[in-house]
Amino acid sequence: MPTENQNTRLHPLDRTDRRILEVLQHDAGLSNQDLAEKVGLSPSPCLRRVRALEQAGIIIGRVALLDRKRLGLELTALIQIGMDRHTPERFATFEDAVSSYPEVQHCYLITGQAADYLLQVVVPDMDAYQDFLLRRITRLEGVSSVHTSFVLRRVIDRTALPLGYLPK
Repeated sequence: MPTENQNTRLHPLDRTDRRILEVLQHDAGLSNQDLAEKVGLSPSPCLRRVRALEQAGIIIGRVALLDRKRLGLELTALIQIGMDRHTPERFATFEDAVSSYPEVQHCYLITGQAADYLLQVVVPDMDAYQDFLLRRITRLEGVSSVHTSFVLRRVIDRTALPLGYLPK
């Protein structure tokens, strides 16, 4: 699977490929037959195109989206983390640690703020957040500052990428 920092060449996509990607972003659980009907192809060419998109690294996986509240994961925290030293080793150690925490939904190395990282964390409640913060985050080597904001309401919460920017 390609990573963001690898030099990757854009894979040319035609209108049908873009339509396949749009449909799959909204319902990755469709059968190939149903997908083919929605994009106006017969099943065999549709399957070939999906496999080509997977081989090109454009489709990197398919997931089921879950309802956080129905699972009791009521609290979403955005955590800005500052590091004491800006070395590749320090960053790698931090990134390895947080990648093992299932509560961390997203981790971004950022610029333009006093923080070095922005984490999105999902937990059941404030007690679970406090435990996560005190037992995990503040114990990581190199963490020098932590500032947390809590999400009151998700105004926009999408997973689909804006495909209108792709070259035609």
